[in-house]
Amino acid sequence: MIDARLLPIQRALLRPIAQILVRAEVRADSISLAGFGLGLAAVATIAAGYALAGLALILLNRLFDGLDGAVARIVGPTDRGAFLDVALDFVFYALVPLGFAIADPAANGLPAATLIASFVGTGSSFLAFAVIAAKQGRSAEDYPDKGIHYIGGLTEGFETIAVFALMCILPGHFPVLAYGFAAACAVTTVLRWRCGWTAFKGSTTD
Repeated sequence: MIDARLLPIQRALLRPIAQILVRAEVRADSISLAGFGLGLAAVATIAAGYALAGLALILLNRLFDGLDGAVARIVGPTDRGAFLDVALDFVFYALVPLGFAIADPAANGLPAATLIASFVGTGSSFLAFAVIAAKQGRSAEDYPDKGIHYIGGLTEGFETIAVFALMCILPGHFPVLAYGFAAACAVTTVLRWRCGWTAFKGSTTD
């Protein structure tokens, strides 16, 4: 919901670090893969019952996610980088609730499954819109430098990480937080369906 407004601040903060990485010849794709590794470590740590340590790894994952884009903007973005950025993020988001389910299957299993299902809705509606928008040559004014068309919503990256942080700080409240955020994701999905229904009305396929 507020990702676009935070983007200029994030880029200003990360650019000096990115410049150091570029001088050290660190590739954006390598940063993406390292960040995903940190995300997997976060999930394993949460599953083992160390939610606060998992939060630290989640935040590192998000730092790397920002740095890969910052490096790419300096040296030049690639289609492979854009692919990795989206594909790895979606898997990471789905795995975090799984970590909580493994930590306490009885209490967290169903809430985690519900949240993951809601992520399928937000992710599929996001990607479906991006595919058709790209076919029509549309661009996202709020995200002009992104590798694919970005459509916003009630639940975006910032809100997701904020909820993950609350889950790690208050793991006993995971079920309530998961069900609540799943409901918000459902709203986002429906709004994106409506947006696509309206935006692509009258379009024809080749």
